Amino acid sequence: MEDLTIDLTHQLDPAELRHRMEGGVAKLPSYIPGGIAQVDHSWPSENRMTLEVRTFGQVIPAYVDLILGRVRVTLRLPGMLKFMAGPIEVMVRKSGEQLLLEKPAPGSKD
Repeated sequence: MEDLTIDLTHQLDPAELRHRMEGGVAKLPSYIPGGIAQVDHSWPSENRMTLEVRTFGQVIPAYVDLILGRVRVTLRLPGMLKFMAGPIEVMVRKSGEQLLLEKPAPGSKD
């Protein structure tokens, strides 16, 4: 496996960031080509979400770390997918930026 690390900047407070990330997990399959994916997630700590994405016969473990002013996404790409690292990075950046730039949910502080 090969790690692909992507940093996304944001200006959200930590609670709003976690709220948006939690709400965004259900949208992840729509960002994956073909929309054929199963995504499981958990929060082992307040500042880390773990993901397991299963698509096209591959399992991709991922970690999303919340750092002041940025989100660091680390994907553990299986051998077959490491050759697609460039397009995968573009997809993660685009979907991550859309999630971070979405209008806040009603009742949130932003």
